[in-house]
Amino acid sequence: MGRNNRELWLSLLAIGLITLVYLAVITLYGEVPGASDFFGHSLGVLGFILMLATETLYSLRKRSRLARWGRMSAWLQFHIFTGLVGPFMVLLHSAWKFNGLAGLVMLLTVAIVASGFFGRYIYTAVPRSLDGVVLEAGELEQEIQHANVELTRWLSGKPDSIRALASRMAGAPKVAASGVAALLGRAFVDSAAWLQWKAARSKMDPAGRLQARQLEKLLQRRAALQRQLSYLAIARRLLGLWHAIHIPLGLSLFVAAFIHAVAAFYYATLLH
Repeated sequence: MGRNNRELWLSLLAIGLITLVYLAVITLYGEVPGASDFFGHSLGVLGFILMLATETLYSLRKRSRLARWGRMSAWLQFHIFTGLVGPFMVLLHSAWKFNGLAGLVMLLTVAIVASGFFGRYIYTAVPRSLDGVVLEAGELEQEIQHANVELTRWLSGKPDSIRALASRMAGAPKVAASGVAALLGRAFVDSAAWLQWKAARSKMDPAGRLQARQLEKLLQRRAALQRQLSYLAIARRLLGLWHAIHIPLGLSLFVAAFIHAVAAFYYATLLH
């Protein structure tokens, strides 16, 4: 049962394209582009702009009561995209030299990216509406009831093989642990479920595979709601702790990157 990872795939695609251009420049000039060269300098400027967007735009959209342009989920995806691509461009801009303030910036960059991956994982465990509003336990229970009704309606009139598949897949796999261990074990459960669905579909004809995919989406929706209900309290606590670490890290990175940019401009431009 997969989860929508569009922003991660787009980030990976962008990083791959930037890497190809970077390698082409190395091949053309026969050396790694320096931080003060036109290409390296351009990488640093664009990377800093993306990091600035990461640090400000999503936070402004989340806190603004007047601005309602776009869903919070879309802004979060943009936040993750810029938070991955921007630091990567800054890494290439460094020309693999990590002395002084530049080294501190890269250390903070690695820390903030790792923190962002963990935060995204925890964020998805906290149930939200399409506009990013956190759902309460009662709302989740109602959503689960709606999902059960929808599943029952869909199974009505379906072949016995699909009904049997629904019974077999609805209860497996489960996380044996509880609390934080259960929350962190979610990825292994999702991977095991995806392998089970893949094995089940491979034994079906084309019509059966189509119905199995439809069934998988319905069961995925119900399982996600049930999991979110059971993880709600611990996920909220972890998300609060993560915010207390991630936000100061992000501010420290931005301040260090800003000082580095100002110093580089001063010494490379104004003193010449």
